[in-house]
Parts: sequence; C-alpha cells; structure tokens
Amino acid sequence: MMKMSLRTKLIVSFLAVIVICGLVSTVVGLRLIGTGIIGQAQEKVKNDLNSAREIYRGETEDLKDIVRFTAHRFFMKEAILESDIELLQGELANIRKAESLDVLTLTDKEGRVVVRSRNPSAVGDDESADALVGEILAGSGVVAGTVIVPKEELLKEGADLAEQAYIKFVATAKAKPSRKSEETSGMMIKAAAGVLGYEGSLIGVLYGGRLLNRNYVLVDKVKETVYQGVKYKGKDIGTATIFQGDLRVSTNVKREDGRRAIGTRVSKEVYEQVLERGVPWIDRAFVVNDWYISAYEPIKNTKGQIVGILYVGVLEEKFTDMRARAVAVFLAITCGGMAAALIVSSFLAQGVARPIKRLVYASQQWGKGNLNHRVKSTSKDEIGELAGTFNRMASSLKERDDKLREYTSQQIMKSERLATLGQLAAGVAHEVNNPLGAVLMYTNLALEGLEDSDTARNNLEKAVAEASRCRDIVKGLLDFARQTEPKVEQRDLNETLERTLSLVEKQVLFQNVEVRRDFCSALPEIFIDVGQMQQVFTNIVLNAAEAMEGKGELTVATRMAGDNEHIEIEFTDTGCGIPAKNQDKIFDPFFTTKEVGRGTGLGLAVSHGIIAKHRGTIEVKSRPGEGTTFTIRLPVNGKEQ
Repeated sequence: MMKMSLRTKLIVSFLAVIVICGLVSTVVGLRLIGTGIIGQAQEKVKNDLNSAREIYRGETEDLKDIVRFTAHRFFMKEAILESDIELLQGELANIRKAESLDVLTLTDKEGRVVVRSRNPSAVGDDESADALVGEILAGSGVVAGTVIVPKEELLKEGADLAEQAYIKFVATAKAKPSRKSEETSGMMIKAAAGVLGYEGSLIGVLYGGRLLNRNYVLVDKVKETVYQGVKYKGKDIGTATIFQGDLRVSTNVKREDGRRAIGTRVSKEVYEQVLERGVPWIDRAFVVNDWYISAYEPIKNTKGQIVGILYVGVLEEKFTDMRARAVAVFLAITCGGMAAALIVSSFLAQGVARPIKRLVYASQQWGKGNLNHRVKSTSKDEIGELAGTFNRMASSLKERDDKLREYTSQQIMKSERLATLGQLAAGVAHEVNNPLGAVLMYTNLALEGLEDSDTARNNLEKAVAEASRCRDIVKGLLDFARQTEPKVEQRDLNETLERTLSLVEKQVLFQNVEVRRDFCSALPEIFIDVGQMQQVFTNIVLNAAEAMEGKGELTVATRMAGDNEHIEIEFTDTGCGIPAKNQDKIFDPFFTTKEVGRGTGLGLAVSHGIIAKHRGTIEVKSRPGEGTTFTIRLPVNGKEQ
C-alpha cells in the first residue's frame, strides 16, 4: 500500500469532506430550487384557476341577469296575456342578438314552447322535462348553470347550433381510451326565469343560453384577463380550456399547425382524478403537444353532476428555463466555494500536521517503553491541550506501570509463598497426623482409667482438647493443600442449601438464631460438587452464627442474576460486621479475628478456592455493627466452562 504523509491525508480528507458537502448541498439546493420554482408556478396556476372560475361564474350570472330582467319586462306580461306571439317573437329575437345569446325561448305555464326566437317555426313542444324549466315550474324564481344539451334539442333551436356542437375526436397522446369517436351534444351555460302575471301567478317560463362548443369568447377572456396575452418563445404563456366531459370544446391551446386544439382530449391521469373522483388537479400535465403547469377542476350542473372541466395552464418551458439558469448560478457559486475551501484547507493541513507529527513521535517513544519522553508544544489551541493531555497520560501510564510492576511482584511472591505453604502444609499434615492420632488415643485411654475426682483427670482433658485442636488444624491444612477438582453433577442448589441448613440448625449455636429462607423456585439445576458446596455453605453459615454470638437473624436467599447466566446465593447476618481494614484479608490463609483455639483461619480460604474451581465468585460486604453479606455467584453452564 502506498504510504501517504499526514499532510496529504488531511488535504485528501478535507477534499473529501468538501466534495461530499458540496454534492449534498448541490443536490439539496437543486431540489429546493426546482421545487421552489415549480411550487411557485403551481401556486400561480392555482390562483389563475380561481380567476378563471370567477370569470366563468360571472358569465353565468350575466346570463342569469339577462334572462331575469327580460322575463320581468312589461311587454312580456302584456304580450303573453294578449297572446301577441308576433310581438314576443320580434322582441325576443332582438334581445337574443343584442345579448349574443344562442338560445332565447319562451314556454307557457305548462312548459310548452310558445316562442323560439332562433327558430320561430319550432313551437308547441313540451320542455317541462328540462332541468331548469322544471325547477321554475316547481316554484323557483330564477336558476342558472351549465347543462349538456342533446342533439335533438339543439336541432329544435336550429341546425347551425347542432353543427356548431358537433366535434369529432382527435387522437391525443396520453388520453384515456374511449369507444366514442364524435360528440353530437352541446355544452351550454343556461338560465331560466318565470314570467309572472299581475297577480303574481306564473304565466310562462323564459330560458336562454350560450353554447360553449367552438365559442372562444369565454376562454379568450380568461387568457387576456389572467395572462394578458404574454408570449414566451413565440408561444402563449397561458392557456384556458373548457371541456365537455374530457373533450376540448372551447380552448386557446394550439396544435402544431396553429389551429385551436378542438376535439383533443384530456390525459388519463386528469380524467381519473377530476371526472371520476371529482378532485381538482394541480400539477404538470401534457397538453396536446407541450408540458404545462396545469390546474383542472370539475364543472357541475345544477344537480351537482360533473359534466365538464375548467382548465388553465402556464407553459412549463419558461419555468424549466428559469430553473436551469438558477441551477447554473448555484453550481458556479458552489464550485467556486469548493475551490476556495480546498486552498484554505491545504494551509490548515500544514499547520495541523506539524504538531501531530510531534505527537506521533512521542507515541512511538512511549510504545518503546520510554515513558519519560514528553511532547513539546507552545500553542494554546486544541493541539496544545492535546499535547498537555498526552504528557499527563504519559505520567499516569508511568505511575500505573510502576504500581503494576510492584503489584505483580507482590502477587508472584504471594503465589510462591502459597505454593510453598501448600507443599509444606501437605508434608506437615502427613507427618504430624499419625503421632497426633496416637497422642489422642493414649490420652483417651488414660482418661478411661481415672476416677472423676482424680486431680490428673483435668490435666488430661486439657491435653485431649489441645490435641483435638491440633487435629482440626491439620485437617484444615490438608483441605487447603489438596484443592482437588470438583466432581460435578447436576443438582438443585435450593435442595443443597436446605440440606446444609437442616444440619447446622440442630447445633446448640443456632438455638437463638432465626434462619430465614428466601429461595427462588424457578432456579435451573446446575453442575456442582455437592460435598464441596455444602462445605462452603457450612463455613459461611457457622461464621455468621459466631459473628452474631448465637443470637440474631440469618437470611439465605437465592435468585437469578441480572445476566440470566449466573445464580446468586446471598447470606446476610445481623452480626457485629467486619472492619473495613480486614475485608481484603478474610480470604487469606490463616487470617482470623477469633480468639485462640476457636478457629484456624482456613475456612474461607478453602471456600474461596472451591468457588473458584466452580468458575464462580464470592464477595463480601459489611458494615461494623450492622452485619455482613456474603454473595456467591455460580454459572448456570458451569460444566461447559
């Protein structure tokens, strides 16, 4: 692997950080720029749609006012009451032309056509089934809205209206497939009002309308009002369309040949959202041959049924060009900043590398064992603080190293002493045990031949007691010296504890000691040497009873440890406690605070060895005057260990 200097690595690291940050900021910036510009465009189109809706509603209200005012004119009442059809025909025809209406028709109070101003010959048909006429006959004063007029109704008003409404479908990219290939009905803004007699009774119904098919007045008014005829690269920046269903019947969207895109259809996505689900669409959409930031909303008739779509859109190309220019400026600034940061980082790397080299050299010296070496640094920045920390660490390491050497030396000496003591203990025990047994045997025989009143009997009993004490010391020495491997078997620890407690509770020392058992019933069986473990438990329990001087409370508890891999056995007494200075010595061989003749100081040392052989631990916590707690931890999987 090629070796790189610290300065080079720092520069490469700075460069990597700069590049990563630059890329992240570029990606985030580009996304923000893109979403920001497109978001503004969508918000603008949303507002444009609100304006278009108001213009459309204004056209509807204008038609409503025309029909209402005409229905309330004096000549209407007079002519209807006097059956002056000629006057009605003439006046309504003039009003229709003056107000640029496609339809203006009068029915009697039953809904039968009396005058059809556009086609005077077509009269007498029943229009009571018409939605708006029906509402007037039902009692409404005036109504207006968008309706779909079938071809048959258009023909009644004139063949030219039916021809104007007829539109042949034009194949449109992204449109939803349809079985229809032509549209014969028309989409009309229509209003109706009742004609009332002098007594206020209904004497007729007047309705009028403007056919929207191929009528560009409304969509061009929206474009001029909202977009003011602004163009971008020769194209209208804004467009408006009225759809009958999904078919463009009135629009200023142009085809490639420059003609209005009448007969083209809305995309499938817009169809499903607006016409089927009745939800407005505000997003980019492909319109005929260009992408637009578009807004669509449903047009409903007087019964709330969706009959068409109102659309406005802004040419997306303008906003994509704006985004491209903003991105170019942003990238130029980002690249310039990255270059400047790289130059600065090279100088910073050189300043950082020099003191770090000194730290590296010092570390090498410490690694070789030269803990007396110190880092020289005059800077007061973080590097200077680091150098000071390194020096303090070196001092601490040297101090710990010295202590560790001393401790290790002591432990080695202690281990050697214990090993020698073990060998000596084994030898002494074997050599002393036989003559000691003879002394006890002959002393007991001598006692059998003496009367109770004999003065020599007291001396011989003392000799037997001291010889028995020597025998106990020899037994302890043998136990300590052997430290045999445990012969484990799977046993219930609670059962072993219970057996041990049952044996010791029968002794005189436990007459005034209350032993409480707090055993966990869910303990798993573990592998132990039952005999050795009973020896440990007996030692601890007897020590507790002696510490309480035969009067107090001993609590023995078992439980699963927090790691679920060990079992804990806890012995807690209410005795005199162990002074802090002695707590580190209680497991040392021959250490005891008992009076001469009451203990050998080997019980806990042997117990510690047995627990260690079982891969466990034994700990003690004590406060003088409050009591002592011994805690033994044994592994659940001790046999595998």
